[in-house]
Amino acid sequence: MDVVLYRIDDRLIHGQVMTAWSKLTSANHVIIVDDSVVADPFMCKILSMAAPSGMKVEILNVDDGIKRLKGPGEGTRVIVLFKVPQVVLKLIEAGIKISNLNVGGMGAAPGRKPLFKNISASPAEIETLKKIDSLGTKIEFRIVPDDKSIPFDKVIKK
Repeated sequence: MDVVLYRIDDRLIHGQVMTAWSKLTSANHVIIVDDSVVADPFMCKILSMAAPSGMKVEILNVDDGIKRLKGPGEGTRVIVLFKVPQVVLKLIEAGIKISNLNVGGMGAAPGRKPLFKNISASPAEIETLKKIDSLGTKIEFRIVPDDKSIPFDKVIKK
């Protein structure tokens, strides 16, 4: 499998991801890695229905996501989506090589402060992003492909 985009977006599958990012990357497959989403059958159904016709959607817990991403490919072009940076760190620590990470949507919530445009993070999430950065993953802040990519160190001071 060819992972064409690793992206944090707490909305997961929505118009921006499916239209702009899938066109830019020529993706034909989405893998969502999130323990809480996989435990919610109704949300799984909604997310699967939100994908364009012909786009394969897999929703996996963290352990199954690690196995799937380490497994053999099928010639697919995959977008991997996460709701929070802590899951990304778990994958990296399990040996998944994530060279580039797009942070595109972490909405306002209790305990989070604004970082960039509509992206907010808690102190714990900021520390997790710093750890991901320190492990060699290039992090960019970019909501849609037409936006200018903003590097990690321009948003979060190390």
